[in-house]
Amino acid sequence: MSKRKSEKIGDFKNPKLAAEGLKRAEWANRDMPVLQLVRQRFKKEQPLKGVRMSACLHITAETANLARTLKVGGADVVLCASNPLSTQDDVAAALSCEYGIPTFAIRGEDRDTYYDHIKSAIAHKPQVTMDDGADLVSTIHAEYPKLIPGVMGSMEETTTGVIRLRAMERDGALKFPVIAVNDADTKHFFDNRYGTGQSTIDGIIRAADVLLAGKKFVIAGYGWCGRGLATRARGMGAIVIVTEVDPLRALEAAMDGFLVMPMSEAARIGDIFCTVTGDISCIRKEHFSVMKDGAIICNSGHFNVELNIPDLESLAVRVNKGVRRNIDEYVLADGRKICLLAEGRLVNLAAAEGHPASVMDMSFAVQALTTEYVVKNQKKLKAKVYDVPREIDEWVAQLKLKSMGIEIDTLTPEQEKYLSSWEMGT
Repeated sequence: MSKRKSEKIGDFKNPKLAAEGLKRAEWANRDMPVLQLVRQRFKKEQPLKGVRMSACLHITAETANLARTLKVGGADVVLCASNPLSTQDDVAAALSCEYGIPTFAIRGEDRDTYYDHIKSAIAHKPQVTMDDGADLVSTIHAEYPKLIPGVMGSMEETTTGVIRLRAMERDGALKFPVIAVNDADTKHFFDNRYGTGQSTIDGIIRAADVLLAGKKFVIAGYGWCGRGLATRARGMGAIVIVTEVDPLRALEAAMDGFLVMPMSEAARIGDIFCTVTGDISCIRKEHFSVMKDGAIICNSGHFNVELNIPDLESLAVRVNKGVRRNIDEYVLADGRKICLLAEGRLVNLAAAEGHPASVMDMSFAVQALTTEYVVKNQKKLKAKVYDVPREIDEWVAQLKLKSMGIEIDTLTPEQEKYLSSWEMGT
């Protein structure tokens, strides 16, 4: 634990890492042109002036560029980690020491420290929050109800978090507005599909140094993350198997050319397994019991509960910790070994560096712009989950195309009239 813990400074591993973290953030910034444009406008207009913000996010180089965008827009920002294994310690140091944004995050922190850090961010008495998994919002609702009247709203950037928040809304438990940033087209179409797809493969290869070509690669879930992962695994030569509970998604996976079967069947033949569902116990005792010797299991959904690790522990007669960085080997009674990557946490962040900056550029531009939207429209918003305004989505997409040197057509007046009328037939 760092000795630098205070509300003004944060709690991070080592201030000597700050220079390296600054380099990392500046490198990522080169590939985030849309967020750069948002930052330039925010600096001039100060739309967040005086607003206290607490954000529970993955502490990465890309997040650093979001945080400093919010700060130059006038916000008083505090950060904490949304996952114990995703923190880049050098970036946490740079945020606190170089950018002046108190950051409470240490890679590998235990559960108690993780929640202490969330509470440190809540001690900032935020008027706006930002979440990656809804831990910050749920903790405020459960333990700090007195702060709720002062919260204008929140942003949520993960599928898992949006699921939790919509459940809170249905139960009447949600007490302030939340924008479902995850559901923006410029987020889930690209971040979840291309970002998760590429970075998950990166994490698996970095951790296990495994050749994917010819391997049976089992993916639990065929949402946007599953689609992206399946496409990239196939591109590396893997034989991709999809497991699903949704008949429409299962049908889509089959028509996309992937094998589809229950996990009970896939468990017997798979070489590599990855969960991307947002639900618990997708791989559990009956599946571990029939896996091949040397099977690799990992998770790229938000929480590590997608793999039932207690079940795996109950089957193991011995656990060889750290047989390779980010790999623990579970030895079963008959001698078979199952290799768990990154303790079942997000393999793309724990064993790699998360999404490439170019895809986070869109997601974080949306985050910044929806923060501005909440502040400007706070009196109109009710305690419910809102979609991102379409104009924000389209503006970000247009800027991203421009940064890539791509031009598109526009409708002619005749075409606009045709699409908006009913009189003209065939």
